[in-house]
Amino acid sequence: DIRSLTDDGLRACLSIVPQDVSLLHRTVMENIRYGRPDAADDAVKAAAAAAGCADFIEAMPEGFETLVGDRGVKLSGGQRQRIAIARAFLRNAPILILDEATSALDTESEAHVQKALERLMVGRTVIAVAHRLSTLRNFDRIVVMQDGRIVEDGSPTLLEQQDGPYKNFLNQQVTHSNDVA
Repeated sequence: DIRSLTDDGLRACLSIVPQDVSLLHRTVMENIRYGRPDAADDAVKAAAAAAGCADFIEAMPEGFETLVGDRGVKLSGGQRQRIAIARAFLRNAPILILDEATSALDTESEAHVQKALERLMVGRTVIAVAHRLSTLRNFDRIVVMQDGRIVEDGSPTLLEQQDGPYKNFLNQQVTHSNDVA
């Protein structure tokens, strides 16, 4: 229950995985540690393993000590997303906010990120802003908003069965993916 929390208390309960991950021109280790600055190296490495990025990090020239470049330019979009997920694992906050966390990824990267997100979401309250409905497929509840108003609220199964924006959007994505294939 967040009603009794101060602003600082609420911020301490949140982890965010954004669409556009902000990485600093620092090492991979430092960029993951940004989620919890006091974390030990072992905790950072455990978070990277949980996020499914330890293998690609260890394959880099200097492993966790590799500089990622300004805004993470030396990493792919999927790698940057998994670094952000590792930050969230390290932070271990009870509320997770996903802001279009898979929207800018190719299919292979999305699959890797999706697996990492599924592990991260366990036991947390997750608030997700998503246009790719694959991000929401295992959610208990979806709230559809239009023009700042709630227009639908229910489980994915329920919303798929009712005529409404969710079902329409789902049908558009299925039609679009069939047209592309």
